[in-house]
Amino acid sequence: MDVGEDCIVEAGTLLCGLDAQRRPIVRHDVAIEVRGGTITTIGPRDPQAIAASGLPRHGSPGAVVIPGLVNAHHHFGLTPLMMGVPFAPLELWLPRFRAMRQIGPRLDTLYSAIEMLESGTTTVHHINSGLTGGPEEWHAATDGILAAYGEIGMRAGYSFMMRDRNILAYECDEDVLAAMPEPVRAWLLPRLAPAHVPTADYMAFFAEARARREAAAPGRVRFHLAPANLHWCSDASLELVFSTARAHGANVHMHLVETERQAAFARQRFGRSAVAHLAALGCLGPELTLGHANWTDRADLDLLAEHGCTVCHNASSGLRLGSGIAPVNEMRRRGIPVALGIDQSNICDDRDMMIEMKLVWALHRETGLWNDRPDAAEILAMASEHGANSAGFGDSVGRIEPGRQADLVLLSADAIGRPFVDPRVPVAEAVLHRGGRHAIDKVLVGGRVVVAGGRVVSIDRDAVMREIADRLAAPETPAEREARTMVDAMMPHLEAFHRAHAPAEGYRAYRYNAMSDPEA
Repeated sequence: MDVGEDCIVEAGTLLCGLDAQRRPIVRHDVAIEVRGGTITTIGPRDPQAIAASGLPRHGSPGAVVIPGLVNAHHHFGLTPLMMGVPFAPLELWLPRFRAMRQIGPRLDTLYSAIEMLESGTTTVHHINSGLTGGPEEWHAATDGILAAYGEIGMRAGYSFMMRDRNILAYECDEDVLAAMPEPVRAWLLPRLAPAHVPTADYMAFFAEARARREAAAPGRVRFHLAPANLHWCSDASLELVFSTARAHGANVHMHLVETERQAAFARQRFGRSAVAHLAALGCLGPELTLGHANWTDRADLDLLAEHGCTVCHNASSGLRLGSGIAPVNEMRRRGIPVALGIDQSNICDDRDMMIEMKLVWALHRETGLWNDRPDAAEILAMASEHGANSAGFGDSVGRIEPGRQADLVLLSADAIGRPFVDPRVPVAEAVLHRGGRHAIDKVLVGGRVVVAGGRVVSIDRDAVMREIADRLAAPETPAEREARTMVDAMMPHLEAFHRAHAPAEGYRAYRYNAMSDPEA
């Protein structure tokens, strides 16, 4: 059971979540009583009773309170752009990560956690991009990441991506390596070692790490499994991962059909779509969240709906990398829950979920007078309730109601409404379209204040930023210089390999990708 703090939170307007008809639940002039981090009561605001309680008080009659937001798909802190990686299609972008300098898991995690908290995100699903070394190193990396979230005060779902084939491209690594110059081949070969770790070893680590760390931070940490993608995972590996997840009651978060090339891989290799292949393996179920799903078609979505799967929509990522736009409205029509993720970073190269929500709302307006579009309240639910379910905290956060944790974002109605917003404007619309970091006064996690005056107060924010700057101001180490040299030498050969092995490439507009043909 999570142990938080006692307090009273006053709100002029409270946006609790959606009701059974997916309409926003709004209350006015209320007081939220919090005991041990849990919301015990929500009732009319009585100044005398609040004063008599003796509890710490947050908020005011001028506060708009919403649930803490959830970033349901996140990888690491310093962004690739910050570290000198140019934007490119995913297949030509990820390989350059091997040249990125590292500052250690604590500082890297704290950097993005600061950005998340200050924009109202209180829970994250941190998908470690991949474990290296042996079990001792796996535990050290995991401990560093989760300790940082504990230090700053965020909740964290945690998983680690697993691959057992095709690390470098969509064909076997031996073939790709054969196309590389000998120095590059020699440098890359040991760095592909994680793909040779038996999936059973990763499952043993998962079981041990999950038991120990969830017990050490009850209510704050949830462990999940993350098979990296269909082209990266053999059928046998996928089947073991899903059986392990179901045996432990854990969620699975799997990247899938993020790019058109990934969709083509499945059809070429298996003669069916990636989603259909997962269905044939018995890997679809309510524990599964698909990250991206940009190139799903209507038959795929019918399967996802039938099996109760969730999709995590990473809108900024799809746009910045040219990967595509997920058919969110088709998902909504089928009742598929859609969570929101910021992935490596959003359209502003940070982790501001308020910005991501605005983008998602605008991106899925579609044309037409009468088409069904997500409104602001539904976008907020994607970034809270649906994300909480995907990240493994659906029983405790994502909504504001008694029995749930007091993960709350307190916004200033004056800042949202300056100089004027007509009172007829629904509160969710005002929060989405006029809210943002400028309006966030406080953020609470389990009743504990982690952001005040718009700045993180749970750690020494400025000291973290100085330490990051100082570390990266130091000259490159010999290993860092070698990595940059090898990656620069690798990329022309990798690009040539992709050109030689890619399907015939044309160009077609991707506004809704596989959904672009209404008759498809």
